[in-house]
Amino acid sequence: MVDRKLLHGHASPTPLATPPAGSGLKPVLGDFGLPFIGHTLAHMRHPVDFALARYRRLGPVSWGGMLGRRAAAAAGPDATQVVLVNKDRVYSQQGWATLIDRFFHRGLMLLDFDEHLRHRRIMNHAFTRERLAGYAEQFGPVVDRGVTALPTDRPVRLYWKLKQLTLDVAARVFMDTPSGASKEINKAFVDAVRATTSFVRAPIPGGRWWAGVRGRELLERYFAERLPAKRASDSSDLFAALCHAEDADGARFTDTDVVNHMIFLMMAAHDTATITTTATVYYLGKHPDWQERVREEARTVGPGPLGLAELDALSTLELVIKESLRLAAPVPSLMRKTVRDTDLMGHYVPAGTLVVLSPTLNHYLSEYWTDPHAFDPMRFAEPRREDRSHRFAWVPFGGGAHKCIGMHFGMYEVKALLHAMLMRYRWWLPESYQLRWDHTALPVPADGLPVRLYRR
Repeated sequence: MVDRKLLHGHASPTPLATPPAGSGLKPVLGDFGLPFIGHTLAHMRHPVDFALARYRRLGPVSWGGMLGRRAAAAAGPDATQVVLVNKDRVYSQQGWATLIDRFFHRGLMLLDFDEHLRHRRIMNHAFTRERLAGYAEQFGPVVDRGVTALPTDRPVRLYWKLKQLTLDVAARVFMDTPSGASKEINKAFVDAVRATTSFVRAPIPGGRWWAGVRGRELLERYFAERLPAKRASDSSDLFAALCHAEDADGARFTDTDVVNHMIFLMMAAHDTATITTTATVYYLGKHPDWQERVREEARTVGPGPLGLAELDALSTLELVIKESLRLAAPVPSLMRKTVRDTDLMGHYVPAGTLVVLSPTLNHYLSEYWTDPHAFDPMRFAEPRREDRSHRFAWVPFGGGAHKCIGMHFGMYEVKALLHAMLMRYRWWLPESYQLRWDHTALPVPADGLPVRLYRR
């Protein structure tokens, strides 16, 4: 049962800061929550209920305590649009710095304004359709082998199997290395992600922060040692593409840039693909009618491995994936930081304020979605297209200048994984079973999603 005090706060709302005299702006109201940790536990335990309760009580702009500091919430599509479009360049990516900079330093998501645009222009050359077609050729056999090897003699904690498989895909596509990426590298990524939300943010031996620091150091060595060979190669993997990519003015990435981007992209690619595939498998297991529907579509494009044309043809499966992304956003929160005082929807937000956006909240607002807690892929189909009810009602890939650069790659990878599973297996989940996500860092099924696969 949800603790209502956790959801609604522990005190009457107070202002985040006093608006300047004569500004006409309203104060941002909220409360810190529990001492030191604020509302962190409520946000992790009950992200949808917590966000909805705060939104209904305090409106689209409020504040609360998170990991020992005050943070403003920009909630709902209108506030999300103001922050992500960022037309006045008020909202900096340094909002992420507190959580992830130590472990994903100067990844594309952490860069700002003109520097971000320069890096993104160079990186775009690694995500053209021609490049994506080459990546699909590379990951297709890896997906087929990995899915075929899934055990069928017992229930399997599918999330962890898929995580290893998506890491194998990333190793093949990003670095042109064989499947079976080392457990040490996988653990380094896991440790780095989990360290981002550590309460004890110091390298105390044995702690999560300490493990994350060690993971980051291992990843830096791993990529730096392999970088000279990639600079000299003409291979078609992403690592080589970043080494050779340049924009129209001839600008290229430094060695340090390449290492930083590789660490961030490897993490982002395999974590978000794992979460999305796991969520979709869950909903297909709970809705066997939809499972049969997308399986029939899968048969029409052949057994695989699939190219981009065949993956594009899986339009019904894409509806299911989009609905799964709505119900279980892989990145449930986005962070920004104000670089100067600003007006956020008529509220005064001072410089230096951490601003948190919630795709999860936007995906569950009944103002934009019919019966938002229900699994209903047809809401993304014509003529309904509920995702068009507001430009920022559906934001699993973020928005604005920082919209996910790898979103098309991710969709193709998830489609390939699910197509391979649908062609080989059937699976069901008990009506009483409800997947519980652990939001300690990025969402992870608390029980790993135990599923028994049956060969077709």
